[in-house]
Amino acid sequence: MLETKPVFSLRNVSKHFPGVKALDKVQLDLYSGEVTALIGENGAGKSTLVKVMTGIYEITEGQLFLDEKEIKLKTPDDARSLGVTAIHQETVLFDELSVAENIFAGNYMLKASGSLDWKGMEQRSAEILKSIDAPIDPKKMLKELSIGQRHMVAIARALSFDARVVILDEPTAALSHREIEDFYQIVERLKKKGCAILFISHKFDEIFRIADRYNIFRDGCHVGQGLISNVEEQELVAMMVGRTIENAYPKTAVNIGAKCLEVSQFSHPTEFDNINFSLHKGEILGFYGLVGSGRTELMQSLFGVTNVATGKISVDDKVVSIRTPKDAVHSGIVYVPEERQSQGVVLEFPIFQNITLPKLSEINKNGLINEKSEYDLADLYAKKLRVKAPNWHEKVENLSGGNQQKVVIGKWLSTKPKVIILDEPTKGIDIGSKAAVHEFMSELVKEGLAVIMVSSELPEVMGMSDRIIVMKEGLMVKEFKRSEFSAEDIVSAATGLRSAS
Repeated sequence: MLETKPVFSLRNVSKHFPGVKALDKVQLDLYSGEVTALIGENGAGKSTLVKVMTGIYEITEGQLFLDEKEIKLKTPDDARSLGVTAIHQETVLFDELSVAENIFAGNYMLKASGSLDWKGMEQRSAEILKSIDAPIDPKKMLKELSIGQRHMVAIARALSFDARVVILDEPTAALSHREIEDFYQIVERLKKKGCAILFISHKFDEIFRIADRYNIFRDGCHVGQGLISNVEEQELVAMMVGRTIENAYPKTAVNIGAKCLEVSQFSHPTEFDNINFSLHKGEILGFYGLVGSGRTELMQSLFGVTNVATGKISVDDKVVSIRTPKDAVHSGIVYVPEERQSQGVVLEFPIFQNITLPKLSEINKNGLINEKSEYDLADLYAKKLRVKAPNWHEKVENLSGGNQQKVVIGKWLSTKPKVIILDEPTKGIDIGSKAAVHEFMSELVKEGLAVIMVSSELPEVMGMSDRIIVMKEGLMVKEFKRSEFSAEDIVSAATGLRSAS
């Protein structure tokens, strides 16, 4: 029988950042002995919610309740002291410490003398691990454990705080099939202990396997909730997607030209397998998939960041060998990475020096850089992209996210590529800058450039693409023509659900 009084609640909770409402008056109830699934696209506000619940972020407005009494969470210690803990996809543990040391790190048991009670911690660790049926020696070093065993240690650590609320954030993303089955059993034991569990996952089969209730977030807002037993898979998908794509992302009609890129039987030992697709001049080819689908890893291999992939890459019907990014650039392929600040630009450098980085060999004379030539080249592309800055001597770190992205794109356009790969091109930038990036993408393909766009935002990938390839667990699982686009079908392919059509 389901509980009627929640253990933990959020009422009209908002979290604002400058210019962004990450959460807008959201509601959530978690119940003892139950699993509540939190469902939403990337950017729906799930990560912000977890940080609010664990005391990393203070709420802007609203109320938090524990056992129907209002609480204030200003630090992670506040959350832990009340029994609220999170287990993330990437477990934050220490390889060079033992299992017992990891379980009690920051919460050590002490003897009456004030010294550390190692024997007591090892005994208590063994008890906790036994309670979740995890046969792990508390004295064993963490670095000797598998990923699945590390998750068990992370859960044991949560229980060492007498956790009442356990947040499981994409906990199975890195687990094998057998480890996932073991994890399900651990969740059942946590339920029997009376823990209130928030389960965040993109995998609908998992949600229907272990969840009792669901809550759906979209664009920082709470849009639906209920019992899992009363809802169908496609209803959840429809609530999760729930937008008009065409109006937000008008697609400019472009004549698709000749084939300029072909990828055949492209495989990587651990990240993706048997990738086959082609790309034409003037085309935007979208790649969609959930966390762990292998999209970014595929693009990095095409750009030569990783060189262990096998298969064939052809540019303009000529087979090319790409072992380094330099090889890719010479072949006409460039890559704008998702993490632009750490991988795309040198923040401390001015705009003009960033844009001309790939062209330094062509603008130097007798081993010395010709600064006027460098500045003139940068001026051409900075103006073309309408970068907003006082002048091109401005450091990139002082620019907005959207203008930083334009600098990265300008850097690669200066090489006159044939194919440009845009990995999450509008991640972390404001709506106005997103529109500018989308507009410029349309201009690129009008000029005959071919674009591959990787995006976690379904409206973006549907609004801008001529075709969409969906990836799941390193495989291409479905390809959609623009005339076939359906939000429900695309999400269904990415999550492994039955097709809506």
